[in-house]
Amino acid sequence: MESTVMFTAVADHGGKYGPFPSDTTLVFNTTITDIGGGYDKTSGEFTAPSAGYFYFTFFYHAGKEQMSGLTLMKNERIVVKTYDENKPGPNTCDNAGNAAFLQLNAGDRVYVRLPANCRIYASDRTTSFSGFMVAPM
Repeated sequence: MESTVMFTAVADHGGKYGPFPSDTTLVFNTTITDIGGGYDKTSGEFTAPSAGYFYFTFFYHAGKEQMSGLTLMKNERIVVKTYDENKPGPNTCDNAGNAAFLQLNAGDRVYVRLPANCRIYASDRTTSFSGFMVAPM
């Protein structure tokens, strides 16, 4: 089994993405790097190929006309979030991100959700999801 596991993918959906009436898994459909084969660009999910300690990051860009945010999920549980209500003000856009170390077992799934009624910008490589194994268990 491959011992190096790392990926970076970006969401490229042609511009503004969302809002949707319910939470939606964000598919980062353009893979930049996927060593170890854990990331699936059709589902947007990373599946741990083996047990270990992993580090994940996600970043987004959004306009100010709509609430924005993303949520990092592990097996249907919230890990960390970003969120902005986008109240009126001098700024015309938002950039946000978050990160977490996670202990994963083989087969655990990690993915990013767009919360209901939120919008992000999914083009020009501005919204990304990355992860890598720090150490095996």
